[in-house]
Amino acid sequence: MIEIKDVSKWYGTFQVLTNCTTSVKKGEVVVVCGPSGSGKSTLIKCVNALEPFEKGEIRIDGLSVSDPSTDLPKLRARVGMVFQNFELFPHLTIMENLTLAQIRVMNRGKEESIEKGLKLLERVGLKAQAPKFPGQLSGGQQKRVAIARAMAMDPMCMLFDEPTSALDPEMINEVLDVMVALAQEGMTMMCVTHEMGFARKVANRVIFMDRGEIVEDTTKEDFFGKPRSERAQLFLSKILQH
Repeated sequence: MIEIKDVSKWYGTFQVLTNCTTSVKKGEVVVVCGPSGSGKSTLIKCVNALEPFEKGEIRIDGLSVSDPSTDLPKLRARVGMVFQNFELFPHLTIMENLTLAQIRVMNRGKEESIEKGLKLLERVGLKAQAPKFPGQLSGGQQKRVAIARAMAMDPMCMLFDEPTSALDPEMINEVLDVMVALAQEGMTMMCVTHEMGFARKVANRVIFMDRGEIVEDTTKEDFFGKPRSERAQLFLSKILQH
């Protein structure tokens, strides 16, 4: 579903990604972790061309994201993205947030879009919040709305960029519960996160990054049981001791 081959990226003279190669199969859940500044979020934004890259190739369902002939808006509509900062439209109601792209990008009728929006809000436990504005919801609720909005586009895969950052512990569980359910239903997912409990529960593989490089790309059992690199061992010893 997602193929990343020898991808490198620079910000000016600073190289932020170095020869990153990995892939995500259909129905697979891959967790990307590593210390701050290791290039995790940059890599996941390159996947749907929100960040351009200078070298290498990324394909989603066979389509090259850097090929000038690829219809990027159409491709992005099929690749659900949930950002660190909810990115909801503050001036639109929750329902309007869910129906806008369905109507404008997918050319769905208003009634069909509302019906789908209500089903998805029910699925994330927020049907009663449909007429409210984002500012009237908690952070955890806004994040669940963002997941529902991405799902409204019938994505072939989902990308998550630290979806639980800046949330308090109760809200983190609300969001992770929705993500676990998605994973168990077979959604292809690539998720940048520090939530190692989530990784242990649903990930098929774990990618560990450091200084712009993929240091480990292995099964969750091998990553948590016997990480090969000293850097991953150190990372885990710090993140799992609490």
